[in-house]
Amino acid sequence: MSFKYRRLDKDNAAVLLVDHQSGLCNIVHDASPDDFKNNVLACAASAKYFNLPTILTTSFEDGPNGPLVPELKEMFPDAPYIARPGQINAWDNEDFVKAVKDTGKKQLIIAGVVTEVCVAFPALSAVEEGYEVFVVADASGTFNKMTREAAWLRMQAAGVQMMTWFGMACELHRDWRNDIEGLGQLFSNHLPSYRNLITSYSALAT
Repeated sequence: MSFKYRRLDKDNAAVLLVDHQSGLCNIVHDASPDDFKNNVLACAASAKYFNLPTILTTSFEDGPNGPLVPELKEMFPDAPYIARPGQINAWDNEDFVKAVKDTGKKQLIIAGVVTEVCVAFPALSAVEEGYEVFVVADASGTFNKMTREAAWLRMQAAGVQMMTWFGMACELHRDWRNDIEGLGQLFSNHLPSYRNLITSYSALAT
């Protein structure tokens, strides 16, 4: 079987942040609360750094799922914000699908809560519609490792590519020479060990 490396293209990708809501985030237990929130914000910051069209959506905000994590709304004040009245699969909401299609992009980078539902359902729906789908695994969370791995297997079987936010950013950037300081700052803001690396580099460069 021949393999084609389908890499992320910053000129053809959009980011979908699905149901990162205060209530739902309380049931994420496959990562620590601090690590998970850091990864979500790092994924969002990467989308902002590369100027990728970004869509925010929530499900049943008036119920136990709660409101969107406020940092995401602050980071993307002008992004499409789809508050779904009840649809569990975001792809079942016409406004959400329209917002995705309006980006004109064919690669979709998805992260959300919870992995086997809010991420997997629209990811599978988008693959069926002909999109290339990439899921940011460490910016998506769920109850435990078993449910996470079941979701990963289901999505991978459909052709979804699993990534981390760091891998996403590196693949979008392609070449350090494009911007050393900007990418270095992005990494330093979310990876303490990388801050040490950049501090050492900066000291030697001066």
